[in-house]
Amino acid sequence: MTTVFIDADACPVTREAISVARSHGAKVMLVADSNTALSKYVRPGVEATSVSQGRDSADFAIVGMLEPGDVVVTQDIGVAAMSLGRGAKAVSPRGRIFYRATIDADMELRHAEARHRRSGGRTGGPRPFTDEDREHFVESLTRLMGDAPV
Repeated sequence: MTTVFIDADACPVTREAISVARSHGAKVMLVADSNTALSKYVRPGVEATSVSQGRDSADFAIVGMLEPGDVVVTQDIGVAAMSLGRGAKAVSPRGRIFYRATIDADMELRHAEARHRRSGGRTGGPRPFTDEDREHFVESLTRLMGDAPV
């Protein structure tokens, strides 16, 4: 059975992800650091786990539980890359599907931007989250949950 893992620290589409997963008969696992209140989402088929606070602790917990065919909802490109490497699928809260064919370029861009910031440069932050982003996420997750190729 497919499990949808949600990197639940500040995830703006938790409710939508749960709804799509449940409509496809998938289990849901919410993973966050211990400061995030997840109990409001727990119901049959939806579990939550809090991990110790620390840099990337939720990320490594998710990757450690993945099975091929699972789906990960994350805005972290590094988590997406590790998920793809384990045979899972990955999608961002804005609905961007991550692909094995392009994840290396995504990682290189992330590294270049971090290097630029460390040297004192500025990069633009994310644009405000919109209803269109939410709709695009639902469409993308529905596609990943189905049998259609991605």
